[in-house]
Amino acid sequence: MVLVVCGIQEENYTMVTEFILLGFTDHPELQIMLFVVFLAIYVITLVGNLGMIVLIRMDSRLHTPMYFFLSHLSFVDVCYSSSITPKMLVDFLSETKAISFFGCAAQMYLFITFVVTESFLLAVMAYDRYVAICNPLLYMVIMSRKLSILLVVGSYVWGTVCSLIHTCSAFQLIFCGPNNIDHFFCDVSPLLALSCSNTHINKVLLYTFATFVETSTIIVILTSYIFILAAVLRIHSAEGKHKAFSTCTSHLMAITVFHGTILFMYCRPTPSYSLDTDKIASVFYMVVIPMLNPLIYSLRNKEVKDALRRAMV
Repeated sequence: MVLVVCGIQEENYTMVTEFILLGFTDHPELQIMLFVVFLAIYVITLVGNLGMIVLIRMDSRLHTPMYFFLSHLSFVDVCYSSSITPKMLVDFLSETKAISFFGCAAQMYLFITFVVTESFLLAVMAYDRYVAICNPLLYMVIMSRKLSILLVVGSYVWGTVCSLIHTCSAFQLIFCGPNNIDHFFCDVSPLLALSCSNTHINKVLLYTFATFVETSTIIVILTSYIFILAAVLRIHSAEGKHKAFSTCTSHLMAITVFHGTILFMYCRPTPSYSLDTDKIASVFYMVVIPMLNPLIYSLRNKEVKDALRRAMV
């Protein structure tokens, strides 16, 4: 059999044509309960994030760089949650939890693209808050429409590049069985465990890129917030300090939850790797975080709450 993936041709092997996603459990009663829970989470995710996008588009007072970035964050949350959750929901109700070879590749490509994009978007949003608080009079000049678009496009480009590298390097490997992926989606690490090829380079690439993305974005975030903290401490009035901090708390909460999970997932030493722990962490950042982001930004943000009230009148 001959199979071509990402321009690489493999011949003379009995190649795997589909994978079986083992998911969380084989117990039917638990699968029904999990289906209901994750369906509810997914519906909240869609309503919250799509609602945030529509609200930002409708309300002219939210047509600022900060909310431009937030609308793209919501879009990315919808995309990477939708690349995983619908298939997971179907599998809860299916006896055979198969995913085709190319379906697995597509799922991996999409979720890596949007997770990496979200990492860079959160860094961009930290820089935006730095400019808004440390250079308020020049905010709209520095964060021009052109720069805002370039920063967002750059985030998507980085996500696409990282995803292509990981997906192509993973699916040029030989998979000759078994084909049971001990996960609920096509993640890189459990897929590499099934390969008949030497996966050392793939593991190095995974660790290197994950470390680079996390390190570079966290440096931008920490540097921005160090300058923000210094600027806020120079404000004499308690009201002024509270107002400055209130614009950052939502973003800090989103950053802490997202990056804490990603660091735990991909930047810990190999000996401490556990598939069961990996599944739990994956649920958190692939399913729960996209639901939490719109709640965090709406409940902790006065401008969003005011825009929502105006929209409901």
